[in-house]
Parts: sequence; structure tokens; C-alpha cells
Amino acid sequence: MADAYASEWAKSLKSSARLISGGGASAGVEIQLAPGTITYWRNPGDAGLPPVFSFEGSTNLAAADIRFPAPTRIRERDGEAFGYDRSLILPIDVRAIDPAKPVALALKLNYAVCEKICVPAQASLNLTLPTANDSPFAQGISAARSEAPRAVDWRDLQADLAAEGDNRWRLCLAAEAGAPRDAFIEPPERWWIAISAQPGAPSCFSIDLKQKPEGASLPVAVGITITGGAGPIETSMILAR
Repeated sequence: MADAYASEWAKSLKSSARLISGGGASAGVEIQLAPGTITYWRNPGDAGLPPVFSFEGSTNLAAADIRFPAPTRIRERDGEAFGYDRSLILPIDVRAIDPAKPVALALKLNYAVCEKICVPAQASLNLTLPTANDSPFAQGISAARSEAPRAVDWRDLQADLAAEGDNRWRLCLAAEAGAPRDAFIEPPERWWIAISAQPGAPSCFSIDLKQKPEGASLPVAVGITITGGAGPIETSMILAR
């Protein structure tokens, strides 16, 4: 049964990857990591490389949207990474050009796996998605999807954002008892913006503009992922003086 719902493993030095199907329009990329290694989120943090996906060569595919489970902060020798220190599934939301026909996924995946040093990993994967809904991977993909942040509107988020000088802001979230919170920021390309917890304020964060492209100026729109609380969420906000 599993063979119809999974591609062959593409093995690298410290990891393996394969495509899996949850049945119907549900799929995922499963990455197995060797003990003691990490791989990166879509924003890798101070160093590292985010995964890169290409579905070129797929058949009957209108769209394939990767869902990232919320990351964790991982201390590295040269700073702090955002990513995963465990094997994981990245869910894929698949949309067919013709829903009456099967989708054949062709995925070229490039990602980094780090222990004391980082090594590049590559995978060329192919899987025709079965239309039946009795996949042995359905539960695992569903669980990974529940770990991905849900989108919320900034205006609906109980949060306070205040400028503290030209290049620093204080973000405070509504506190939830027994639920420590963390936040991860995603600035536009070539902007370097860091976010860190404020000591003694478990739901407050300092946001620091470290570098911006030449000629660029505030305001700037950034994405933010918030973990803890009632579950991970993601939104966008404007940083302005």
C-alpha cells in the first residue's frame, strides 16, 4: 500500500527525502535527518540556506503550495538558526489543472543539513498522486499541517507595536497563561531585521533594523510568525518611525 503513496527515498550524506501522498489533493515532502543534525526554515536565521523547491516537469499541476511547520530557534557556532532539529513533513497543498485527472508531481529539492558543518542535499522526486483517500500517510501529513501557522489579520491580533527610536520597535503580544511565546520575522529581500525576546517580559520582543538596501527607507512591511499561545499564527505588519 505504501509504495503507491510514496516515492523512493533520495538519500544524501546526513538525510533522506521523499514525496508522500495523503490521498486526493494532499501531499508532503518527508525529510529524515540523522541524529544531531538540523535543517532550515524558509528564513534560515543568521546563517544557513532555506530549502528551494521546483515543480517544473510536473503534469496536470496548477499549483503546489508548501506549508512550513513553525520553526524553533537553534543555537549555532556563528549565531542563531531558525529551523528543525528533527525529521519532519512539509505538507503540500496541490491544485490540479483538470481535477478529473491525476497529478504527477516532479520535485527538485535543494536543502542544507548541518551538524558541525553544513552539507548541501539534493533530491529529485516523482510521484503520481492516487485519487483514493486510504493513504497510510494521511495522518502524518494532517499532523504536520496542524503545526503550520494559520494566517491572521494584524488588525485582529491582540498586539502592541511601538517605535523605540529610528531603528528599533517593541512588540508585545497578549499573554496566555502557561504558554511561552516566540516570534520569527521575515523581512523583504536585502533587509536585515532581527527579533529577540525581551528579558523578564515573556510576551514582548525587541525588533531591530540592522541593515536595509541602499536607497530604501521606512516604512517596510514584514511577515511575522508567532508560536506558543493557542497555536502558531502568521501575519504581516508595518514597521514605521
